[in-house]
Amino acid sequence: MTNGNDPAAALGLVVGTEDSTPLDFWFAVSPGQRVQLDDVVAVDRSLPDGTKVVMYGIVSQIRARQEGARFESDVFLITDGVLPGEVTEAAQVQITRIVPETFVPPLPGARVRRAEDAERDAALDFEGVDRRLPAGLSREDEPIWLDLDFLDGTKGAHLNIAGISGVATKTSYATFLLYSLFTSGVLGKEAANTKGIIFNVKGEDLLFLDHGNTALDDESRARYGALGLEPAPFRDVGILAPPRAGDVNATPDTGARQQGVAPFFWTIADFCSQRLLPFLFADAEDERQQYTIVVQSVTARLAEIASTSTTDDGAVRIEGTTVRTFRDLVGAIERRLIPDDPDEPIDPSWSGRAIGGGTINAFVRRLASATRYVEHLIRSDISDSPSHALDLDSHQLTVVDIHRLHDRAKRFVVGVVLRQAFEAKERSGVAKPLQFIVLDELNKYAPRDGSSPIKEILLDVAERGRSLGIILIGAQQTASEVERRIVANSAIRVVGRLDSAEARRDEYGFLPPVQRQRSTILKPGSMYVVQPRLPVPLLVEFPFPAWATRSSEADPAHNPSGTPVPDDPFAGLER
Repeated sequence: MTNGNDPAAALGLVVGTEDSTPLDFWFAVSPGQRVQLDDVVAVDRSLPDGTKVVMYGIVSQIRARQEGARFESDVFLITDGVLPGEVTEAAQVQITRIVPETFVPPLPGARVRRAEDAERDAALDFEGVDRRLPAGLSREDEPIWLDLDFLDGTKGAHLNIAGISGVATKTSYATFLLYSLFTSGVLGKEAANTKGIIFNVKGEDLLFLDHGNTALDDESRARYGALGLEPAPFRDVGILAPPRAGDVNATPDTGARQQGVAPFFWTIADFCSQRLLPFLFADAEDERQQYTIVVQSVTARLAEIASTSTTDDGAVRIEGTTVRTFRDLVGAIERRLIPDDPDEPIDPSWSGRAIGGGTINAFVRRLASATRYVEHLIRSDISDSPSHALDLDSHQLTVVDIHRLHDRAKRFVVGVVLRQAFEAKERSGVAKPLQFIVLDELNKYAPRDGSSPIKEILLDVAERGRSLGIILIGAQQTASEVERRIVANSAIRVVGRLDSAEARRDEYGFLPPVQRQRSTILKPGSMYVVQPRLPVPLLVEFPFPAWATRSSEADPAHNPSGTPVPDDPFAGLER
C-alpha cells in the first residue's frame, strides 16, 4: 500500500483554487503520476481534537490545462518556449465514504493516495458486506461486489438493466449474474434449490447455456478466477420451446438446437380453467377498447364450464360439443356471442350485461385474429397433451424460448409464465428458495402508459416479490418507457451504453452528469452499477461468457447436460 505521508508516493495534492466539500474535491496530479477515471483514492485530515478522518472517493473527471496561457494561440508560444507556462493535470473526486463519519472537507495541500487492498474495500464499502456477490471487475481486474442483501429481498430486491440493444449486452450481463448467483457460493446451501427463469426473446442466443464456449480464451478464464468463479457453462438447464405450427407431434420449433428441448403448450382445459383468455388481449390496442368487459365475462364462463366438463385428454365440452383445438374454441365462443338467428337474445353470462353488438363484434374479430398466432400453443389434439404443461421446477435454470413467436403470442406466453411462477411462490408461503426471473424488453410488457394483465403481474412482482422470494432481473433499451414503479422498486440499477437522447432523461438522474455523459460511449461488456451501499456508480467489466451464446460457439465436449450439438443443425428435420 502506498504511504500518504511519502511525497514521492502521493498521487497529488488537494488544490486550493477549487472548493473542497464533504462530497467532492479536486486535486492536482503529481508530475510522473498517472490518474484515470474510476481510480479509487484516499486523503486524510486531522481535526483539532486529534481525530483522524479518512475520506475515500472515486475519480470522476480529469482535466489538463496550460497554466500561464491567456489566449488559445498561446499554446504554440508556450510549447516553443517563447512564453512561460506549464501543463498541469487535475482530477475531480466524488467522495464515497468518510471514516469516521464526520462530514468535513479535505484541506488544500492534503496528500492524495491511491486506495489499495483493504483501503480499497473500505472506500467502496465492501468491508461491511457479509454476502458478496461477484458483479464483475474493475478496469484493473480487481473484484467488484454486490451486496446480496439488496437483491434477495433481505434489505431490497430486483435489478434493472438499461442500454442500447446489441451494444449494452444486457442479457449477457443478466446471465453472468445468474451464473454468479448459482456458482459463487454466496447463496450457501440454498444455491442448489434456487431457480431461474429466463425468456429467450431474440435469436437462439440463450439455447446453448449448458454448452462450453469455444471462443473463451485464457485471459477470460483468468478473469473468472479473479472473481473466484469457475469458467464453465450452466450445469442444469432446461430448454422449453413452442411446438411448430401445424405439427401433430408437437415438435419444438427451434433451429440449430434440436436435442434436449421440450415443447410446451396449454390444453384447452388449462386455458379455460386457469382463466388465460385475458393474456390474449394484452397490448396497446386492447387497452383502449370497450371489449375488455366481454373478455372478463367470457373468461368467467369458460372457467365455469371447465370445472364440470373437462375430458381426460385436456379437452372441454361446451353444450355437448367436444372442443380440442383453439380454432374450435373460438368458433364455439363466437356462436354464443353472435347467434345464427339475429332475433335470438345473447346470453349475458357470456357477453356481460348491457353490451352492444358493436363491442361484441370487435371482441370476436380480435379473438379470431389471434387464432393463427396461438393455436399451436393452446391445443388438446394429441394423445398426451396434458404431459406438455409448462414445467418450471425440474431444472435450476429454465430457458423459455419465444423468439419465433408473433408479438401477441409472446405476450401470452410471458404473461402466463409470470403468473404461474408468481402464484407458485404465493402458494408456497415461504421466500426460500429464491426464484429469479430474467425478462428483456420490459418496455413492451410493462409500458409506462395503460394497463394490461402482464403489466399488473410485473407490478405485483416488483412490489410484493421481495417478501415472496421472487426476484425480477428486468432489462430494456429505454427505462423512460417502462412503468415507473417497476424501475423504482429495483434496488440495484445497471446501465450499459445509452442513446444520447435517452441518457438525458430524468430516469437516469441517479447517474452524476459525468457518468451519464460517459454512458453514451461505453463499450460492450462495461456497465455502470448503482447499489444502495455506495453513493457513486461503479464501472464494472464482466468476463466473456463461458457458455455458448450461439450454436457456432457450442463445445460438445463441455456440456454438463449431455445433450449433443449436431454437426448438421438441420439433422432430423424433414427436407
